[in-house]
Amino acid sequence: MEEDISAFVMAFGEAPAIKVIDFLIAERGLYDYTLTEIAENSGVSWATLHKVFPMLEKFNIVKETRRIGKAKLYVLNEGNPFVQKLVEIDKMASATLTQQALESQENKLAESV
Repeated sequence: MEEDISAFVMAFGEAPAIKVIDFLIAERGLYDYTLTEIAENSGVSWATLHKVFPMLEKFNIVKETRRIGKAKLYVLNEGNPFVQKLVEIDKMASATLTQQALESQENKLAESV
């Protein structure tokens, strides 16, 4: 199961806000999402999302892109310097995890020789 967890979530835990931010970082630039889609794709319940989403809006981590009927669609606010740092941290966490995996494989290979 650990293989399904991103480096960002591994580093910062499985708090609902972290899981939502992780999903939006991974999907940035692809689409905009309704709250229902964000909840489903981040693994956070709809009720919990409605508890944490106002904080994400308050800190401008997300921004509304458009409305379809009554549904609002959102994306990660990549213009926010705080979000830019989160994306940078996500890249660093992934690079660190990848480096650790490579070193582990190299060590196993060296031990088997």
